[in-house]
Amino acid sequence: MGTGQQRALETLAPKYVVPFEAQQADWASHFGRVAPMVLEIGFGMGGATAAIAAARPDTNFIGVEVHEPGVGALLKLIDEASLENLRIVQHDAVEVLRHMVAPKSLAGVHIYFPDPWHKKRHHKRRLIQPGFVSQLVTFLAPGGYLHCATDWEPYAQQMLEVLSAEPQLHNTSEGYAPRPEWRPLTKFEHRGMKLGHGVWDLVFLRRDA
Repeated sequence: MGTGQQRALETLAPKYVVPFEAQQADWASHFGRVAPMVLEIGFGMGGATAAIAAARPDTNFIGVEVHEPGVGALLKLIDEASLENLRIVQHDAVEVLRHMVAPKSLAGVHIYFPDPWHKKRHHKRRLIQPGFVSQLVTFLAPGGYLHCATDWEPYAQQMLEVLSAEPQLHNTSEGYAPRPEWRPLTKFEHRGMKLGHGVWDLVFLRRDA
């Protein structure tokens, strides 16, 4: 972890990092306002997260990440861009959802480039599985969206199959979705595109029922 990230953790975490607690958080208090909330699972080094929050100032964003260097990097970006609509929880996303987020309270969930666990024997470790998705949907408000992206085609195929099979969700496209304007291209993605690698986006909405 760089010195800038370490300094950001020391000076900015008290304001922007919400400590994990096994109870529902008062998000209006943490943000200082009531606004639609979008939660991102695994933001990496936070570049896309910060860009999205800057482009959508009317939305509150919760970034969930376990790795400290990524948290420090995103804190630096929050400070540089003076982002007041972004908070971080450094903890396991499944536990954050289960304990800190109220049912039907999220306007959206972002899951960008989760670990594809390439080896077949590790596929069961992939985040997008039927059980997890059925739980995740309970936190989406009616009409709320789930946006996933991956650069690993076999995982994209699994995502499409799993999400399409969830009765509480419906696909916004016939299959894969065009990249929504709110998701910026990452450096990693730019590099992959130059090498001819594909990226697959999926955008599903929670049914109103």
